[in-house]
Amino acid sequence: MGLMSFKKGDGFTSEQPTKNEMPTDIHNAEEGVLSSSRHVDLHRGLQARHITMIAIGGAIGTGLIIGTGGALAKAGPGSILISYSFIGFIVYLVMCGLGEMATWLPMPQGFTGYATRFADPALGFALGWTYWFKYIIVTPNQLTAGALVIQYWLPQERVNAGVWITVFLVMIVCINYFGVRFFGEFEFWLSSFKVIVIVGLILLSFILMLGGGPDHDRKGFRYWKTPGAFKEYIDEGAAGRFYGFWATMVSATFAYLGTELVGVTVGEAQNPRKTIPRAIKLTFYRILFFYVLSVLLVGTLVPYDSEDLAFATNQHTGAAASPFVLAISLAGIPALPDILNACILVFVFSAANSDLYIATRTIYGLSRDGKAPAFLSRTDKRGVPVYAMLLCASIACIAYMNVSNDSKEVFGYFVDLVTIFGLLTWISLLVTHIFFVRARKAQQVPESEIKYKAPFGVYGSYFALFWCIIICFTKSYDVFVHNPKYGNFNYKTFITSYLGIPLYLMLIFGYKIFTRCKGIKPHEADLYSGKDIIDREEEAFLAAQAAEGEKHGQAGWFYRTFVAWLF
Repeated sequence: MGLMSFKKGDGFTSEQPTKNEMPTDIHNAEEGVLSSSRHVDLHRGLQARHITMIAIGGAIGTGLIIGTGGALAKAGPGSILISYSFIGFIVYLVMCGLGEMATWLPMPQGFTGYATRFADPALGFALGWTYWFKYIIVTPNQLTAGALVIQYWLPQERVNAGVWITVFLVMIVCINYFGVRFFGEFEFWLSSFKVIVIVGLILLSFILMLGGGPDHDRKGFRYWKTPGAFKEYIDEGAAGRFYGFWATMVSATFAYLGTELVGVTVGEAQNPRKTIPRAIKLTFYRILFFYVLSVLLVGTLVPYDSEDLAFATNQHTGAAASPFVLAISLAGIPALPDILNACILVFVFSAANSDLYIATRTIYGLSRDGKAPAFLSRTDKRGVPVYAMLLCASIACIAYMNVSNDSKEVFGYFVDLVTIFGLLTWISLLVTHIFFVRARKAQQVPESEIKYKAPFGVYGSYFALFWCIIICFTKSYDVFVHNPKYGNFNYKTFITSYLGIPLYLMLIFGYKIFTRCKGIKPHEADLYSGKDIIDREEEAFLAAQAAEGEKHGQAGWFYRTFVAWLF
């Protein structure tokens, strides 16, 4: 199997349309329906605001709000500040490479299509399935986190976690079933709420740090001195502090997983060549504002040795799952911890909702690409891949592991599994971007045709690729350590931490053996098939948008200039 073939009716063809076909294509673009065969089409119902908010909504979830607690308890505030900042830069490089490919050719197949056409069909196969594995695991992980958050009010001894998992699962299935327009609008407002809450939380944390709380305790950076900024882990001295820092790479990576999901939404985005680059560019500012600042402030408000930190000990406690809730509790503000915990519950629900969406669209893309059963690409009249959605929702039932196990333990296993699949996804995307740049140079594509170019170019992708591979192999080094204080070899953590690597390699080489496919040579990479259809859809959309703009004038100038970067 060489270059993937595109049949007429799949939405990708290098043939120019006839004169009679042109009006239909433009009409489809205006109506927001992707050109494709009957009953396998997606609808372009996601506007620019939907895309950007889905991206940030998928990222602001359990990793930042809950997972930060485990990292703080393990390594201290200085370690998590460095690790979250560094991984944030890596994510930005991944996003830039993805943005360059997505704006050149927005494909419904998403990641798998780029890897198959620009690098190797086997890489596209492995990338697609790896990304799907990640999201069918992260969805129950969010449901687990929801049960963990509710335990702040109702311990599992009173109400079993399975009750809340069932409620959340039914709700997200219903939201995803009502179509992409409803999903996009619902997720836009949920994510907007999340942004408002996180901004308010950052401001409140800053005020509490300066002594503006009821206790009037001007904490400043007191906890960076006592008990300290870097907690020793496994060993003592400088080595122990470094081990602690490196152990937080898992939490930091998990927190950022989801920012790349804009690459999956291109198939349902209106005018993707404008909306996708904008989402990419704004990612860097949001990473600085939401992640780095949040982690810095929570490290000044909660000492890493606090017994109330839910992840500080292995024993079950009724403490808050989120260090942000604990910070407000320690400041002595009445009622607000309960309100914030409720907001965090909305965070988790929103993340679970978008994760089910991405899992569904990923297996749909694999089916459209011929790498999954054909029935999974069938859609209803609203453009919803119903069978794919039901499959993903049924697999999410593994969240019921919470019924007989401690939620914190299950959450940790899911984090390890999701992180390794997420890192392998980033590695595959970076390799694909490197091959894409090589093909672009080999075929002498003019710079003027590139709608968006990665600021650091191919060298940024090489840099990010190197560190992703290092983190991938060393992220759970502590399972190999034989230390009476930290226990012997933990086979459960080892399996969940590294299971993805042999599975990933088996997918690549198994596909190569089965199909006898070869890697794509730079001068043979298919850069243009289907590009003409996207060009026509873009022209039709811009024409319609220009006509609409004349009616509304410049009313949205203030929002676009001063507020849109945040929302």
